[in-house]
Amino acid sequence: MPTPRRRRSALPLTLSATALLVPLATACSGSASDGAADGGQRLRVVMAFPPAQAMSPYGDDAVTLSRLAVIEGLTGLGSDGTAKPALAASWKRDSAKEWTFTLRKASFQDGTKLDPAAVVRSLTAAEKASPKPRVLSDTGITATAQGADTVRIVTDEADPLLPQRLANPSLTILSAAAYTDGKVSPAGHATGPFTLAAVKGAVSATLERNDTYWGAKAKAPGVDVTFVADGTARANALRTEAVDVAEYVPISQASLLGDGLVHEFPSARTNGLSLNTGSGVFADPAMRAAAREAVDSQALVKAVYEGRADTAQGLLGPGVPWATAARTAAPVDRAKAADKAQVAKTEEIVLATYTNRPELPEVATVVQQQLTARGFTVKQVVRDYAQLEADALAGKYDAFIQARNTLLDTADPVSYFASDFTCDGSFNISQLCDKRVDADVNKAAGTAGTDARHAAAAAAEADVLGTDALVPLLHERFVQGYDDSRVQGVSLDPMERTLITADTRVG
Repeated sequence: MPTPRRRRSALPLTLSATALLVPLATACSGSASDGAADGGQRLRVVMAFPPAQAMSPYGDDAVTLSRLAVIEGLTGLGSDGTAKPALAASWKRDSAKEWTFTLRKASFQDGTKLDPAAVVRSLTAAEKASPKPRVLSDTGITATAQGADTVRIVTDEADPLLPQRLANPSLTILSAAAYTDGKVSPAGHATGPFTLAAVKGAVSATLERNDTYWGAKAKAPGVDVTFVADGTARANALRTEAVDVAEYVPISQASLLGDGLVHEFPSARTNGLSLNTGSGVFADPAMRAAAREAVDSQALVKAVYEGRADTAQGLLGPGVPWATAARTAAPVDRAKAADKAQVAKTEEIVLATYTNRPELPEVATVVQQQLTARGFTVKQVVRDYAQLEADALAGKYDAFIQARNTLLDTADPVSYFASDFTCDGSFNISQLCDKRVDADVNKAAGTAGTDARHAAAAAAEADVLGTDALVPLLHERFVQGYDDSRVQGVSLDPMERTLITADTRVG
């Protein structure tokens, strides 16, 4: 699915903004005075996506816990998407399938010590979870304790991405007490700067500072979190200073709040027009080329995103910081586009998109106008994503507009290329099956070394663009809300893994 976290909504969107803010005001009342007594001011945060799996680490709730600095894995991710030390101080690759990770000295929030047995327990539980975390869908891992502070991890297949894979929030390391009665509870059993102290269903959560944290202690004594699905309500909470940080401010509200309260930054999401290469009008490469030439990315950015997006650069945008430098090869083998008279003779095409991301129906309308100007006759289908996915994957639409995270679960685009554009890809909406694409994606998947892998990924990107199976429309920017004159340390992360950190504070 292109945007799984956007589907999560436990609060009815028909409620008014005022009604949605009632629990927010209740949860946040008295926070400032409480924080002052504890050496600082508590943070008040409103988040867009309520817990959907009781804060289980094996679903999207793991990302929420990561964004709130509650959980950690063996590794983390640097700004360039490469692995950096976290609970593992170092690691080495012993063979194509074997790795050794050396643990740092750290304690869980319940006071027990981090040791190899805890790592083995957590990784084994993730491997055996049902459903299995997406990050393990294309590989298997076996962890064993080796001595007092090392863990050996063996993968089913050669996996040069294992250190990045282990940074995924679903592979968090928890203490033994987290695993009881077949359930997993990170509350009080993780290692991050903040401890999850309480959760009130889909309404709110309370975090307290972890004073035994192995790294720099959190500067805020705690965090009071409210979950509000309505974007206007979140923006209003920020505007009225009911909260210090508002997650995912809608584009429609950003201009109203002003530059002092909104902070936009590149994301790893690319909005694209998938064209059905398997049947219908766009089975003809010349028709796909005509559609590509009809699209005006700048017009989309201006008309729909009010300038708060980046024009299309390829499959990978500015949220993938190395992509521009690595992109040396021009798209290959692009067919000559059919002229307007040829296009006008084709049958009606069906263009589909979903309502879960509010900008996409507007994007579809502008793209429909652009295609119509080229001669296409276009019918729109706009529904909730859940009502469209099966038909999209079955190739029942001629064209499909989606917002896709190009770094997926491993912070590496090769997984995205494999799932979306190869013959056996699990998310191949364009129905593309091209031997050249498959060969270069497979080559990239087996390439180790950062620079070499980036070059191989760029070559695979060029292959995909050469088929016009997907026409990049634009690259989204995220907008987080906070008053930068009084709130510091908010993480603006293109990969959406972090938001609140040990350094986030008021004052």
